[in-house]
Amino acid sequence: MSAPETVFTYGAPGLKFGVGASEEIGYDLSQYGVRRVLVLTDPGVAATGHPARVADQIRGFGIEAAVFDGVRVEPTDESFDAAISYARESGPWDAFVAVGGGSTIDTAKAVNLLTSNDGELMDYINAPVGRARAPKNPLKPLVAVPTTTGTGAESTTICVLDVLALKVKTGISHARLRPTLAVVDPALTMSQPAGVTAAAGMDILCHALESYTARSFTSYDAKRPEQRVPYCGSNPISDLWSEQAMTLLSSSFRQAVHHGDDAAAREQMALAATMAGLGFGNAGVHIPHANAYPIAGRVKETAPDFRPVGYPGDEPMVPHGMAVALTAPEAFRWTFSSSPERHLRAAGLLAPGHDHGADAGTLPAVLSDLMRDIEIPNGLGAVGYGESDVDDLVVGTMQQQRLLSTAPRPVTEDDAAAILGASLELW
Repeated sequence: MSAPETVFTYGAPGLKFGVGASEEIGYDLSQYGVRRVLVLTDPGVAATGHPARVADQIRGFGIEAAVFDGVRVEPTDESFDAAISYARESGPWDAFVAVGGGSTIDTAKAVNLLTSNDGELMDYINAPVGRARAPKNPLKPLVAVPTTTGTGAESTTICVLDVLALKVKTGISHARLRPTLAVVDPALTMSQPAGVTAAAGMDILCHALESYTARSFTSYDAKRPEQRVPYCGSNPISDLWSEQAMTLLSSSFRQAVHHGDDAAAREQMALAATMAGLGFGNAGVHIPHANAYPIAGRVKETAPDFRPVGYPGDEPMVPHGMAVALTAPEAFRWTFSSSPERHLRAAGLLAPGHDHGADAGTLPAVLSDLMRDIEIPNGLGAVGYGESDVDDLVVGTMQQQRLLSTAPRPVTEDDAAAILGASLELW
């Protein structure tokens, strides 16, 4: 019998938080001794003027700065390749700045990886979809400037994408992908639409809940130093971040959705996103995120008429945070037996003072109440999926073994099917 693990790891970017923090990026970059910087963003964020303003202040410190605004919201292997090709052809670059949501920050991570190392995307994409190759060379400084509150991508070591030919959402994970500096300026999130705030906020919440209920780092077999990965299981440090994120969400989430001009609520949401990112970026996430990958990846084929409120474009899509939320109540009903006290503690943090009972339905009830209030769709059926789609979704979920290995109970195909099937209609 193998010895149990006794070591957990913790990593985080440098952090600059607060209103006005984004006005200091030029100075921050000047401390790295860089000469050429590429600012990445998507067309919607570019239209706000934030990326151009950041580029201008970078130039004010004698640093050449260019803006690439071709990032795709909910990126694909094709959109990653387009950004990588642009950066390779217009480089070399000494540093990168990502101004936008998780899609932009994830794209910048991939660009940084593939301009610092040889090969192609599939070399580095997680197994079994890709070859899971580790980068040989160090990456360049990456400054992540989130304009949405949710993904936590500014804190993490992963970038997520759709592989179009395989109709699957997957990712690249390595410690070197973690941004060098996270600049979190709540003022940049004030224009975020209510629908985006709701979906992205559910991503924050599930980051906190999944890392809090993940299997403990002590439940793994002891690893050698070279075997350690960023997601090491729940641990005392990640628990602190997750609990604090849930506490902030309990008082700010609904307010930020329904009253987006509330600066204090926006600031609390930004802080919750950062804290949840610091938690799950080390502990890991599990079943709701594993389910979300095929839910988002297959929507064009199975739900061609669904359009999320508040998101640009005419193509069908289920935003990542929404995809995560759609199976979260049933996932946490299923994981309850692994640690009832943690599930009940989480419900109490999210809905203090409310008596929802003390059984497997307690946390699902809290989540369903919240989702109804902020107008998240009522399960997979509401975004176009039916019973006939469950088997295909199970296949996609079971491909996410990197995430499922963090679940507090072993997940079989039958388990995944039961959770997905019960999530067709949540209330």
